[in-house]
Amino acid sequence: MSKNRTYLITGASIYGEFRADIAVKNGTIVAVGAQAAEEVTNPHHIDANGLIALPGLVDLHTHLREPGQEDAETVFTGSRAGAVGGFTCVHAMANTTPVADTASVVEQVLALGDAAGWLEVRPVGAVTVGLQGQQLSAMGAMANSKARVRVFSDDGMCVFDPVLMRRALEYVKTFGGVIAQHAQDPALTEGAQMNESPLSAQLGLAGWPAVAEEAIIARDVALTKHVGSRLHVCHVSTAGSVEQIRWAKSKGINVTAEATPHHLFLTEEMAKTYDPRYKVNPPLRTAEDVEALREGLADGTIDIVGTDHAPHPLEKKDCEWQAGAFGMTGLETALPVVVTTMVESGRMTWRDVARVMSQTPARIGGVAGQGIDIEAGQDANLTFVDPTVQREVNPDEQWTRSTNSPYIGHTLTGMAVHTMFRGAFSTLDGTPIEKDNR
Repeated sequence: MSKNRTYLITGASIYGEFRADIAVKNGTIVAVGAQAAEEVTNPHHIDANGLIALPGLVDLHTHLREPGQEDAETVFTGSRAGAVGGFTCVHAMANTTPVADTASVVEQVLALGDAAGWLEVRPVGAVTVGLQGQQLSAMGAMANSKARVRVFSDDGMCVFDPVLMRRALEYVKTFGGVIAQHAQDPALTEGAQMNESPLSAQLGLAGWPAVAEEAIIARDVALTKHVGSRLHVCHVSTAGSVEQIRWAKSKGINVTAEATPHHLFLTEEMAKTYDPRYKVNPPLRTAEDVEALREGLADGTIDIVGTDHAPHPLEKKDCEWQAGAFGMTGLETALPVVVTTMVESGRMTWRDVARVMSQTPARIGGVAGQGIDIEAGQDANLTFVDPTVQREVNPDEQWTRSTNSPYIGHTLTGMAVHTMFRGAFSTLDGTPIEKDNR
């Protein structure tokens, strides 16, 4: 649909707090409230009664796999799945083939996202060349490219060398960037398959200790304080990590952190199935860790929810546990998981959901026009959510190219019904609107 269309969206509940009409014209919100109908002529009408209106969701941690791994996902299919999930912006991680460690690769990802048109695709640049952890990538060139990269991560690999990590923090400080660290000590996790616990011993699977994550976070917090830069901790998974981040914030250290939907919802008990759909990096942890993450997200210690959407081709998940790839899909189910675990429990309001899934990730990523208040004069990037619908996750109803969802068979509450990107609906009734010239 053309972004030049005019819309009158009636009856939406803004942040779940009050009902109001929203008028959109030429990609911009022109009015919110009783005067909305007066601001547009012959608009397309959308009935949003019973729906919650939120700023479009923003994901700081998405694997779109293209270039090079199109059997798992493409920018087109992944961003389409994101739009179905209510996202209007995703950050595409750098572990592609070739790695996004140069200006040319991040510009390719940017162009693919623009061509797909479902939402805004922001490339994440690699911290080190080839994710090898030996030499800093061309971060300055990526920052100054058309992609204007501001988030850098070797996600999937830890920047383990402390000298290299320090230099990376110093480098991004010059242009307001952030290092998003995959906190994993490789020496402590060699061959690891699941959370280290009595259960891992019982199942005969090599254990992945919590300290492997916590030790890197402690080191990087100290480096961040020393440099005076910005650190973002990806996919926090342990209670100890939450406590470290809480302490760092109490000392005024500029650290932010994310929790994934799967670490908020699932526990290590899922490994009993030996189903590789539940194999993920970092691994699913204990119920006590899940509780600490939920508490940390509710009180602001954990800043955002990042999906860590990690699609894989069937053969990498339809196999024995030990041979399976790490990773889960999550773009289409992230919002329902947060509604189920945090909103339904009363721990978070809808405004809190906007904070952790839209406004704060947009701020960390430095994305203009995303994660902004629903008011006149702002870009029309919006998500409309049915807060009451309950549905069982069905792989045949997923829009991602891969089927490695850990929520298949689980019933979740809430779903994004309509997603508006730059003033045009990319999905209606939860279904993608086919783009012109597709």
